[in-house]
Amino acid sequence: MPAPTHGCPLPRFSVIVPAYKVQAYLHECLESVLEQSCPDLELIAVDDCSPDACGAIIDEFAARDSRVRPVRLPGNVGLGRARNAGLEHATGDYLLFLDGDDTLTPDALRAIADRLKETAEPDVLVYDYARTYWNGDIVRNRFAEQLSERGPAPFRLDDRPDLLRVLMVVWNKAYRREFVQRAGLSFPPGYYEDTPWTYPALISAETIATLDRVCVHYRQRRQGNILGTSSRQHFDIFEQYDRVFAHLDAHPELARWRPVLFRRMVDHLSTVFSKRGRLPRGTRAEFLRKARTHYRRYRVPGAPVRPRTRLRHALVRLGNHRTYRLLGLATSAHKKALRGVKGLLRKVRGGALQFHYRVQLRLPLRADRAVFSSYWGRGHGCNPGALESAFRELAPHIRTAWIAHPEHHHTIPASTRRLRPGTTAYWTALARSKYLVNNVNFDRRLVKRPGQIMIQTQHGTPLKYMGLDLQDRPAAARDTDFAELLRSADKWDYCLSGNRHSTLVWERVFPAAYTTLEYGLPRNDVFQRATSTDVTRLRQSLGIPEGTVAVLYAPTYRDYRRTQRLALDLERVLRRLGPRFVVLTRAHHSYAAALSNHSGARLIDVSDHPSIENLCLASDALVTDYSSLMFDYAVLDRPIVIHADDWEAYQASRGTYFDLRDFPPGAVARSEDELIDIFATGHWRGSRSTQLRTAFRERFCPYEDGRAAERVVRHVVLGQSAGLPRVLPPAERHPVPSAAAARPRTRLATVPAPGTPVPVAETL
Repeated sequence: MPAPTHGCPLPRFSVIVPAYKVQAYLHECLESVLEQSCPDLELIAVDDCSPDACGAIIDEFAARDSRVRPVRLPGNVGLGRARNAGLEHATGDYLLFLDGDDTLTPDALRAIADRLKETAEPDVLVYDYARTYWNGDIVRNRFAEQLSERGPAPFRLDDRPDLLRVLMVVWNKAYRREFVQRAGLSFPPGYYEDTPWTYPALISAETIATLDRVCVHYRQRRQGNILGTSSRQHFDIFEQYDRVFAHLDAHPELARWRPVLFRRMVDHLSTVFSKRGRLPRGTRAEFLRKARTHYRRYRVPGAPVRPRTRLRHALVRLGNHRTYRLLGLATSAHKKALRGVKGLLRKVRGGALQFHYRVQLRLPLRADRAVFSSYWGRGHGCNPGALESAFRELAPHIRTAWIAHPEHHHTIPASTRRLRPGTTAYWTALARSKYLVNNVNFDRRLVKRPGQIMIQTQHGTPLKYMGLDLQDRPAAARDTDFAELLRSADKWDYCLSGNRHSTLVWERVFPAAYTTLEYGLPRNDVFQRATSTDVTRLRQSLGIPEGTVAVLYAPTYRDYRRTQRLALDLERVLRRLGPRFVVLTRAHHSYAAALSNHSGARLIDVSDHPSIENLCLASDALVTDYSSLMFDYAVLDRPIVIHADDWEAYQASRGTYFDLRDFPPGAVARSEDELIDIFATGHWRGSRSTQLRTAFRERFCPYEDGRAAERVVRHVVLGQSAGLPRVLPPAERHPVPSAAAARPRTRLATVPAPGTPVPVAETL
């Protein structure tokens, strides 16, 4: 590696990208590096004499960005030696490697730089990756738990040896350049060139740290992936492990790692052998014989082997292709037989349960029983949860039960019976309870008996198209069975509605003979009943720092995207707004992979929190796009900001009942910078935003006075349809104020440059 040029500041990172036959992906790869929010880098792009346009692409990037250092090789030398060529030109404090068809995730280098600083500049920093598939799927590394940042850091590999379970590749680590020079690390030629680099690097490092964040998207190509190609070059793995053990022989102080690396080698050899399509026909027996030779050469007598890998090790030790194949076939047949038995048992059990249900249908209905459920077996909550509580308070003679999967049973009140879906008790309750309450549909096999009363509570006010309106929206409807949808609606006796808009939509898109109860949504009653003490308690339980503004961010699902991604760079937003702001992220479950890229003390993931109502109470403002949560949040009379950066695409794919931009509940941002500006200038809770929210509340929250559940129970259960509690007009309601509303209001004078905290300047 070259010595630093005197007087020339060294970059923080040297990112080395070898390129060979990746012209279709190289633009995206190089842009992912150059567009990082941490610009202190040099990008060393190595053209490994690629026969396609890779060289020209590298030249284009070098011409427009001085941080790109092109390296051209006169002949093709392969991935490892191309990386070595890049190493010769590297001057950065830390070395990162990226293959030409992979990408860095946004802000990855910023996160890496911060973690390096936090952990006292370790020799190696290991970060996470996710596999990105050609069909749009993104799957995070399944050993991500090994990258936990809990515990002391930096550390040595002896302290956390399970770190070796993470994929042993070069591109999920940052290496201190001085350490690489001192250790004499370089890449050999061959298919498996990462192996004799990564193992020596980790076992030799004096200091190691981890970063629990996805920093690399590892592209899984449909065709053309080297490791997925059938070739004799997979035999290269034997020579690479010879190099690994030669390194151990040359460094006796590392001899303690020999048993560990031996086990890793056997597992790796077995994986290559068993992966379909890697070894050409007629070479598998030869491969296994060579694996047996390596097993005997590097085995450490007495070294323990994990129970679940003992069979694999035994087969490699024997090295007999026929034995391996016969045992593999026997194992496969055993698994197939088990699957057949389990399938048969499921059918027998299902038949027995349905027989039990038919018997229960012939027994008398129990007028003092009610069954509740929400969101296909989740915990106690939403409108059914509020109604279940009202049943126990106003109609204590009714015994209530809640259907939920076991992992949600802890959310169910102690006085309420717990039912597990698919059990005899579950089918008995459905057959014999008078009242059935749900915010989605029950099991399609449910038979609605004469005398049973079913309440469909719904779960919000519709902005997006629902029910029959989705018939001409295939992206949103997917495989919806509309005939079954209508058969389910035919079982409803009552459908709850929070406003006239909802009533008109429900009766049109779910045409059936039910009665609409336009009484408000029971789940919103808590907003009128909660106290400031409740708000304080909830904020403390969520870890919201005192004196901060807590913004609840709740994006909705995009039907037009195969893979969901967050529209906002939340870490950038927080950096711009400064330490006064905290973001609570409440995302659809499909955003799990996107959220896994973000972490921080001021970015709190509350996606798994059991109560959205409690999150609303704890927050000071809501940021959403098109989620129906905005209609509920308006009941609190707290600021709402709409982030509508893709309104046209969303409206075209899903369909909406009105243009949210023309009748919003608050300020509307059409980009991330506009959103930052709305908060930085105080517009999020200014007079114009208040006017918009007031009009929105009057239209969509006419009945939300804290007594919606009471009106439903009195009408349906107690038969008091006349003389129900009067509805308080909005002017007479007093929802609990937010924590920020009780503090002096401040205005942020200016929006600084990216990465600079926004000062709190003036009192309004």
